[in-house]
Amino acid sequence: MDIIKIIQLAFDALRERKVRSILTILMVTTGTSLLIAVNGLTTGFLAFADKQFSMLAPNVIFVSPAPTQSSGLGGGPPPAPKIVLTSVVADRIRNLPAVSDAIPNYTGVISIESRGKVQNARVFAQDIMKIYSIAPGIEFEEGSILSNNQSSIVISERIARPPGDSIPFATIGQTVVVKYSYVDEDGERKTNSRTFVVRGIFKLTGNPTIDGAAIIHPDVANMLMNKKGRYDGIVVLARNSDLVEDVEDGIRRLYGNDVGITSSKVILATIRQFIGGITTFLFSIAVISLIVGAIGIITTLYTSVLERTREIGILKAIGAQNRHILLLFLMEALIIGSMGAVVGIPLGMAGGDLLSNLAPGNREAPPDARSRPLYTLEDITRVCALSIGLSAVSGLYPSFRASRLDPIVALGRL
Repeated sequence: MDIIKIIQLAFDALRERKVRSILTILMVTTGTSLLIAVNGLTTGFLAFADKQFSMLAPNVIFVSPAPTQSSGLGGGPPPAPKIVLTSVVADRIRNLPAVSDAIPNYTGVISIESRGKVQNARVFAQDIMKIYSIAPGIEFEEGSILSNNQSSIVISERIARPPGDSIPFATIGQTVVVKYSYVDEDGERKTNSRTFVVRGIFKLTGNPTIDGAAIIHPDVANMLMNKKGRYDGIVVLARNSDLVEDVEDGIRRLYGNDVGITSSKVILATIRQFIGGITTFLFSIAVISLIVGAIGIITTLYTSVLERTREIGILKAIGAQNRHILLLFLMEALIIGSMGAVVGIPLGMAGGDLLSNLAPGNREAPPDARSRPLYTLEDITRVCALSIGLSAVSGLYPSFRASRLDPIVALGRL
């Protein structure tokens, strides 16, 4: 009995029990689809994260004040930071050997009034002429003018044209009113306001530091937000990306753990660890689904062995060897696994694309700022091999059981 004949007999056997075979194939298809979708979504998100954070200058380090630990007893105001970031701190960091510049900034939430509408936005106040140091790929709309004029404001296109609004919130050359509310030392709520002229609108960069923010002169922000010269952060530029760790060590030697230090590399590594944990969980669920399909194969083939005892006896009586019977049932398992993989892979890819398109963040984001599933040949090959391999393993016991049947006993059941 040659291999071609064995394959034909395997197809005929599955065709005779088509309902049971189809249900078993669907089990394998489900597991394969889940594996492909999970791998594609994860790979695509990691590629998206790499792309987004590559837009950050690789030599950028963010320094922020580290708050003291709260005792956790009772209420009261939040603990004061251990180190207050001032111009003195910025100068000391700027003078480190591996540092090319230290750019202090103020941050906060403001309200912008324009054309009778009000929109809350995040403010990022720093020297606008150094914005390219933080976001090298930033692009401005035509007509934008960059200057450190204290009456100028530069806004993100997300502020200028809010998603879903057909009428722009603000345009270049327009006057807007910015308000900032805070609680003073006496516990009274106060609101400061100032009029600005929109001098520039920048396109989304993928840089979370400035996307969706308004940029104003730091001296103006200091007065508007009552900061009293206490910066919210310092953007430190290493001379090159290879010196980032040296700069971090230098800052630690100056201030120890009294300041928070992070970089785009650290942020990306943290995201990778987080996504890795979620992926492991989802991958486990998908594998369990595939194992359920494998159990279905065992059940289907074992039942088939019991139903086809007479057939096995006849085959052995006309000269079929144990290995031929073993290969026959093993081939049925391989066909089920192969068909499940062939159908499951495109279904999983389609499902991953559908889930990506339905995700709220992707629907609202512009096309070039969306995370898309990424299906690599390596992942597809791995999932296909896992589906077929697990199916083959599942068919081993029923196949072995069928091959060991005594032909006399089998024919005696006629």
